[in-house]
Amino acid sequence: MKKQDEKIANREAWIGVGLVIFNFIWWFAFAYGLGKKEPNQYTYILGFPAWFFYSCILGFMVMAVLVTVIVKKYFVAIPFDEEMEEE
Repeated sequence: MKKQDEKIANREAWIGVGLVIFNFIWWFAFAYGLGKKEPNQYTYILGFPAWFFYSCILGFMVMAVLVTVIVKKYFVAIPFDEEMEEE
């Protein structure tokens, strides 16, 4: 692997780690931040408790959009065919 390809791979790996950490913080904040009430005190969105809707449903949609945008904008296609020919 070329030095520049290694830098790109490391940068993309750190972006992935950042996305995972963001996803966990989003989920944890909404699941435990809104979910501490008694079940009879829950507010509901589309039939789901608000904590579940925000942490699981909206969180999934936000992450899907965020990952798509970041991959298209910041990730680089690295051809691996050249590496096979060099070996």
